[in-house]
Order: sequence, then C-alpha cells, then structure tokens
Amino acid sequence: MKGRRCWRALSAGMSFAMMAAFLGGAAAAQRKVEEILDGSFRATYNLQFDEALRKAEEAKGADKDDPVPWVAQGCVVLFREFDRLNILRSETFASNDALTRRPAYRWLPSSKQQFDQALAGAERIAKQRLVHDKSDPKGLFGLAMVEGLRGLDSALITKHNLAALSYIKSSGEYADRLLALSPGSYDAYVGTGLGKYIIGGNPAPVRWILRLGGIKGDQEQGLKELSLAARHGRYLAPYAQILLAFDDLRHKNKAEARKKFEALHKEFPANPRFVEEIAKCDGPGQ
Repeated sequence: MKGRRCWRALSAGMSFAMMAAFLGGAAAAQRKVEEILDGSFRATYNLQFDEALRKAEEAKGADKDDPVPWVAQGCVVLFREFDRLNILRSETFASNDALTRRPAYRWLPSSKQQFDQALAGAERIAKQRLVHDKSDPKGLFGLAMVEGLRGLDSALITKHNLAALSYIKSSGEYADRLLALSPGSYDAYVGTGLGKYIIGGNPAPVRWILRLGGIKGDQEQGLKELSLAARHGRYLAPYAQILLAFDDLRHKNKAEARKKFEALHKEFPANPRFVEEIAKCDGPGQ
C-alpha cells in the first residue's frame, strides 16, 4: 500500500513536471515568435520591406498555428504599397474633403496577390482557432486585423468606400470582443479607433444613415482609442502615432505633430518620410 502511494505520488510529480516543461516550452516559443515579429514590424516602419518579409516568414515557420505572422506579412505588403503610391502622408489626411477626394489607385498585381494570400492564411488559421475556442485571443486579433487591413486597402487604395465601411464594421466587432476579454490587447484599439475616426468625419446625414446600418462614428472617441494604441500597443503603436500626428496637422497643431514625427524619426531613422513631415511642420502652410 505504501509502495503504491509512493508510486502515485511519483507519477503525479512527473506529470506535473512534464506539464510545467510543456507550458514553459510553449511560452518560450511564443516569446520567440513575438520577438521575430517585433523585428518584422520595426523593419516595416523603417521601410526595409525585404527584411520585414523575411522576418514574417521566419515567424510563420516558428509557429504554424499563429495567425499573427501572416497578419504581419499582410501589413508589410500594404505599407510597401502605401509607400510606392505615396499615400501615407499628411496631405491625404489633411481634411475630410481631402480624404473624400483622394484618387483610386491600382495595386501592383504581384503585390495584390501577395497581400490577399497573406490575409487568407491569417483568416484560415484564426477561424480554426475560434472553432476550438470562440474566445481565443489570437483568433479574434487575427480576424480583427484581417478585416482592418482589407478596410485600409478599400479605403485608401482602391477607393471602394462601401466595402471599406463593411470591413471597418467587421474589424471593430472582432476587436470589441477581444478587448472585452483582454483589455490589454492595445493594438486592437487601432481598428476600433480608426473606424470611429473615419466614419465620424462624414457629414451628419451620412453618419445617421451609417448608424442605421449599425456603423457608428465618433472622431473624439476614435482619437482616444488611437492614443491608447500609440502609448501601449506592441506592433501598431507607431502607426497609431502617425495617424495622431496627421490629426494634429489637420487641426493646425504643428508643434505637437512635430514632436510625434521627431520621436518616430528617432525610433526609425531609416524612414525618410518622417524627416519630410518634420520639414512640412517647419514650413509655411499645412
């Protein structure tokens, strides 16, 4: 009897040790993926797109059940296209009229295929995770990002406004579910904040029609949520900071915009766009 008790105790101890080792290994693997993704996003903000894509591929290989590396790949391709088309600049966001009058652009076909494949991969993995657990944070974050990136494509490149609004609404719904479960997922505030900001910039009759369709806009609340992402986000904080600087310029607050662009330039010195925006802050007009 005593021997059996000792054996059960030993077995329980071994099981606990194995479980602890498994969880520790999983946590270490997760940290590795996050560190690789940090490098991918950093390279993206430095406009080092080849390096950013290499890091995203490395992260995909490190964890085949994580949608975020696929999301990172989509972000790289979208930002590369933004840079090629000179979209992510203060003039684009200078006013509601400027956003409305923006032209429609054409993707490089190879880049569009790469973008669509990255988002399809992220969507597939995220939905698989949600089948097993409808509250899975990575699944919710993955889908919020996928819909958000599709919305940015539709809003800022192809100018399919109705599609953009649909994607923005869907992205916000996934982000709201994630934030209800995990309030510290600050990157998700980029999706909710940008959606509220863009929609809130429409004329009152348009906002009323959109509200009937369940799409709400509030620029002030959008800015608050973008500020949370800029202060506490992991991957998307610099993007939120860029958008906030553009809003400063929209409201003729050059000093605050300059501070933001200076901080971005210090963090990402290989990106000449921040130097260009600093020069605009120092020049006449704007």
